[in-house]
Amino acid sequence: MKTCTVQTVADAVNRLAPNRLAEEWDNPGLLIGSPTATVKKIFVCLDVLDDTITRAIDSNAQLIVAHHPIIFRAIKNVRYDLPHGQKISRLIKNDLAVFAAHTNLDSAIGGVNDVLAKKIGLVDVKMFGDEEISLGRIGTLETPMTAAEFAHHVKTALNADNVRLVDAGDFPISKVGLCSGAGAEFISKAKFFGAQAFVTGDVKYHDAQSAVESGIHVVDAGHFATEFPIVHELANYLRGELERFDVEIIEDIDAKDFFKTI
Repeated sequence: MKTCTVQTVADAVNRLAPNRLAEEWDNPGLLIGSPTATVKKIFVCLDVLDDTITRAIDSNAQLIVAHHPIIFRAIKNVRYDLPHGQKISRLIKNDLAVFAAHTNLDSAIGGVNDVLAKKIGLVDVKMFGDEEISLGRIGTLETPMTAAEFAHHVKTALNADNVRLVDAGDFPISKVGLCSGAGAEFISKAKFFGAQAFVTGDVKYHDAQSAVESGIHVVDAGHFATEFPIVHELANYLRGELERFDVEIIEDIDAKDFFKTI
């Protein structure tokens, strides 16, 4: 079998989610490590956390492929006495490379938002109407639901600890907009294109107020629950793309949301 390198994996991810799809403010790509380094095991995850690094090291992985970039904005120091510096130090000392696919994977066909749409059972899924490529999606439920029914459906489909429902009135839901992670900025756009409900995470108070005034239900299923399904799908994608290479793909099945309902 062929030898796999960091660049081999980067090329595979970029075929699914090219960097050109990333938002201008984003920082995807190879963030730590050498593109020529040999890779025998890949650890696929959502976030590069202390526990993630430990599990990757314990698995003898040489590369972490994550959704959220560990280096997002310019850093002015790498201090070992602070959490971020500690993580970077551990990664370098253990010769563990990190590659991230963030908003490029959100927008990509077959990426985070398409996976989310599939998980909640939408059909006829499209980009937002005036865009060739978009972070969000809009699709249709096979069976219309009330707001409460839809909120319960999303909670079950995403195995979420909880969801928050913004009930905008007594009308059914058949057309749904969505944006994984923190996508409340697209609620009004989804409404414009005919959605009766919007699914995302990290919804703020005034986002909810605006949604009610505009007449669109919102289900806030949380940042984690709306994005975590991509881990399994990305791992499977890499297994297919790298099947001719001497490499094992390990997916993070132990990650948990930071938020719990008390």
